[in-house]
Amino acid sequence: MLTRNIRPRASSAVSVSRAFSTLPEPDGVKEPGFLEQVQYFFDQASGLTTHDRTICEFIKTPKNIIELSFPLRRETPNGDLKWELIQGWRCQHSYHRMPTKGGIRFHPMTDRQETMALATLMTFKCAAVDVPFGGAKGGIRIDPKKYTPAELETITRRYTAELIKKHYIGPGTDVPAPDVGTNEKIMSWLLSTYQAMASDAVDASACVTGKPVSQGGIRGRTEATGLGVYYTVRDVLNDADLTKKAGISMGLEGKKVVVLGFGNVGYHSALFLVENGAKLVGVGEWNSGVWNPDGINPEQLNAYKNAHGNSLKGFPGAKKEFSRAEDMLGLDCDVLIPAALEGQINMSNANDIKAKVIAEAANGPITIGGEQILEKKNVIIIPDVWCNAGGVTVSYFEWLKNLSHVRFGRMTKQYDMYSKRDLLMLIEEKLGKKFSEKEYNLVVRGADELDLVRSGLDYTMRNAFQQIKSISVSKNTSLRSAAYVASIDKIAGTLSTLGIWP
Repeated sequence: MLTRNIRPRASSAVSVSRAFSTLPEPDGVKEPGFLEQVQYFFDQASGLTTHDRTICEFIKTPKNIIELSFPLRRETPNGDLKWELIQGWRCQHSYHRMPTKGGIRFHPMTDRQETMALATLMTFKCAAVDVPFGGAKGGIRIDPKKYTPAELETITRRYTAELIKKHYIGPGTDVPAPDVGTNEKIMSWLLSTYQAMASDAVDASACVTGKPVSQGGIRGRTEATGLGVYYTVRDVLNDADLTKKAGISMGLEGKKVVVLGFGNVGYHSALFLVENGAKLVGVGEWNSGVWNPDGINPEQLNAYKNAHGNSLKGFPGAKKEFSRAEDMLGLDCDVLIPAALEGQINMSNANDIKAKVIAEAANGPITIGGEQILEKKNVIIIPDVWCNAGGVTVSYFEWLKNLSHVRFGRMTKQYDMYSKRDLLMLIEEKLGKKFSEKEYNLVVRGADELDLVRSGLDYTMRNAFQQIKSISVSKNTSLRSAAYVASIDKIAGTLSTLGIWP
C-alpha cells in the first residue's frame, strides 16, 4: 500500500529504550516516541530561524511511506514446512534533493514509526554535512540471527522487488545502504536483484551503497561511520570554548572512553580514538560489558567477541565485568559513546552519567528528558545529526564513483607520484644533497582511493563542525539545535531555489 502526504501520528513508547528495554521510567513518566523526539528537536531549532511556520512544517513532515508484507516458507528443525509473514517499510522523507538516501534495517523491533523517524533524521543529517540527498529509511521486522543465509537472501530479494515495483529504489530515485542488522552481503543481493529487473540501466550499480568493493563498493565505507565519530570527538576536544564549558582539558591524549554497543560503528569509533591517543576503559554490549581502567585493546576485544558468540564475557583483558551494558552508564570516563539503538540514555539514567562529552554514534540514543538533565550538567552532546554522518558521506562518495564508472585515484595517483619525484629531484639538485630512501618514500606517493575517501570525510566533518559551532555561538544554543538550524536553512534555501517556496 502506498500512502502519500503522511502526517505524523502519536506513537507508543515501544521505540524508546529498545536497546535497554528493562530500564524503568521515573514515577511512571512516559517519554515521547522516537519520531516525536526527532520532531521535537526540529521544532526547537526551527524556532531559532526566521522561516515561515508553514514551510517548517512542510520540511518536517515525511512525504511518502510504503508498507509491505509477503510470505516466507521456512523449514522447521524437525523438517516440517511453515509459512511466516514478513513485514517491511520504506519511507522517503524529503525530495528537496534527489535521490533520497538511507539505510535498510533488519531488526525485530523495527516498525512504521521508527522508519519514519530515521528517514526524517537522515534528511537533516545529509543537509548538515552538505551531502546532496533527501532522507529515506527502510526496515524489515526480523531478527537476522534467527534466519539462514538462504532465507535472508530470499527476504532481501523479495523486499527489493517490491521496492522496484513502487519506484522506491534507483540511482536517481532512492538509494539504500546497510544499517543495523544488514551488511555488504545483503547490499550485494539487493544490487543483483535490481540489475536483473533493470538490465539496461548503465548506472545500476549506483542504486545502493555499502556494497563489496568487487561490486562497485568503495574502500573506507566499512569504517566510515566510526571514523566520522572520531573526527567529531577530536574537533570538539580541540575546541577551547566547548572544553571549558564541559570542564575538561583540551585534546584527545589520555582521555578515558566508554563505548556502549560494540558493533561495526562502536568498534571503529574505539579503534580510531585509541590509535590517536585516547584510552578505551569500558565497552558494553546488550548481554555483557567489560571494564579496565588501564585500557582495553579494541582489536583484541573485537576478535574475542567474534570468537565467543558476540559476547564479551570472560575477556582476559577485563578487570571487571558487567551483565548489562546499561549498568556501565555511570562509569568514570571523559567521553561516552552510545553506539546501539535509540533511547540508551534517558530520564532513568542521565543523572548517573559522569562523562563530560557524549558522542551520539547511534541514532537518537538520548531522549528529550535525558538531554534536559545532561544540559543542566554542562555535558557536551555531539548530536547524531552530525556525529554519525560519516557513513552517508562515504556512501555519497561511492554513489559518485558508481555514476562516474572510475575508481578514485586511478587517473591521478601516478601523476602525483611523478610530480613529487620531480620536485624532490629538483630540490636535491639545488641543495646538492640526497634524500634518504625513507624520506623519499614518505613524500613520493600518490593518493589512492582510501586516502581520498578519508581526506574527503575529514574535510566534510570538520567543515560541518565549523558551521554548527558558528551557529551555536551566534544563537547561544546547543550543538544539536545548531545542527538542525544549519539543516533547516539549507533545505529552505533549496526549496526556494526550486520554486517550491518563495
